[in-house]
Amino acid sequence: MSKDTPFAKEEVMEEYLSSLLRDVEDPADVTARTARLLEKATVELTPEVPEATLPPVSPPVSEPVETEQDIAAEEVIAEVIARVEEKAAVPPPGVPLKPLEERLDNAFQALFFEVAGLTLAVPLITLGGIHNLTKIGPLFGKPAWFMGVMLHREEKLSVVDTARWVMPEKYDQTLADKLNYQYLIMLGDSPWGLASEKLVNTVTLSKDDVKWRQANAKRPWLAGMVKNKMCALLDVDELISMLNNGLGSKDQVL
Repeated sequence: MSKDTPFAKEEVMEEYLSSLLRDVEDPADVTARTARLLEKATVELTPEVPEATLPPVSPPVSEPVETEQDIAAEEVIAEVIARVEEKAAVPPPGVPLKPLEERLDNAFQALFFEVAGLTLAVPLITLGGIHNLTKIGPLFGKPAWFMGVMLHREEKLSVVDTARWVMPEKYDQTLADKLNYQYLIMLGDSPWGLASEKLVNTVTLSKDDVKWRQANAKRPWLAGMVKNKMCALLDVDELISMLNNGLGSKDQVL
């Protein structure tokens, strides 16, 4: 992770995620401390060695060659697909969702992936699958975070610019130019998918591993923070609802 990413140091990431959980209206202005930490981020960073981290995917070549990197990514995808069938039933429309903490077993598995230096996680029971990101057809009149539609086996998948949706206050042209989306993380049974730069791994978590969002808090898409991994845990069902209504991460749900 370079110093040019929004989260060049762990304390910056922790402050950012904690500010979201505290429901501060504008995380960019939460405290002067965050700004100072961002300014102090330098190249003298301790190299990260995440457990079972997948190496970056090599650029495509004229004749596809399966590399160790491709095989590693395929193993993660295969494991996810094998567990998608265990998805919990989604309540019918109109039935309020219980907090994610109450919907999960005490031990649950989550897929970790990276976007613009931020690690995100989704419980496998709410995951719809993973696709390689291919050609995206833009649509006019949509929110800025809507990248367009990707065709997959005659199915139209709606692609979300994850960095722009999750942290709009940090999104600028410099960040946009550095994004290298490789995968599409599908959300439940919906047509929505989150663009991802890198698949990290799947991890078994317990509820005690998560600092859960307060019940009356805003940002229902943020279920909590995985404490030991500085990672945002997403509530996929709430996220789908917001996307269906054209809402961004900081918009208020009526």
